[in-house]
Amino acid sequence: MKTIFITGAGGFIGKNLKEQLGSKYILLTPSHRELDLLDSKAVAQFFTKNKIDVVINCAAVGGSRVEEHVESALSMNLKIFFNLLKNKDKYKKMIHLGSGAEYDKSKPIIRVKEEDFGKSIPQDAYGFFKYLCSKYIENEKNVVSLRIFGMFGKYEDHRYRFISNAIVNSLKDRPIDIRQNVFFDYVYIDDFVKIVDYFIIRKAKLKFYNIGTGKKIDLVTIAHKINEISNKKTKIIIKNKGLNNEYTCNNKNLISELKNFKFDLFDNSLNKLYSWYKQYGKRT
Repeated sequence: MKTIFITGAGGFIGKNLKEQLGSKYILLTPSHRELDLLDSKAVAQFFTKNKIDVVINCAAVGGSRVEEHVESALSMNLKIFFNLLKNKDKYKKMIHLGSGAEYDKSKPIIRVKEEDFGKSIPQDAYGFFKYLCSKYIENEKNVVSLRIFGMFGKYEDHRYRFISNAIVNSLKDRPIDIRQNVFFDYVYIDDFVKIVDYFIIRKAKLKFYNIGTGKKIDLVTIAHKINEISNKKTKIIIKNKGLNNEYTCNNKNLISELKNFKFDLFDNSLNKLYSWYKQYGKRT
């Protein structure tokens, strides 16, 4: 069995990777108390102590919604990335979680291709962090970056993530709030775990892959779908007119690599997540 080191295993994506891959691989998922990824010596000692095949880098200080202390978060996130990369001779491969924000979310991102990277430098700290990581990965041999656009599923923070927030509000008979309608390319977390598993087993042909279904959907449509699932007429409040910047990608490279891979239908995935919240809603 391969030994997989998952950073950020306590977060949304990390939890799902840990839960779904735990029976297939030996997983190392130290908490922050067990391993401070900002401590260069501690990280080096961890790699020396453990024989690791693959690193899956899910760690991100503050995540994509940090508004305060952005310079500090940028510095810490880069330090974590380079602490892992510094020990590249002690593992075989790194799967790095990139972001569509690398293409610069200050403007519409519409069916963007991997070769469009670098045409615009991200204006936000999170996007710039991911951008800098990609610039470095361009010259690395054993690192593959999966650029995530929209993703949803259990364990995501329902306070900030639209789909889970809308489901929870529906279940609690509260209005579904939409700041402004926008088109996303959403991937269900279970599909993403399968994609990660593919790259654990196989050598990637390319260094960068946009992670998307190739199909876009807007927030208002999703809200109506949730109403259909719940058999309720939850009020949908749209605070600002018009459409915000689209956030979608071209997934040709991914589909060419995973030839027989099929994404779950959005409606099926939405039903699964709604059922999960209905069962565990009291915990939210």
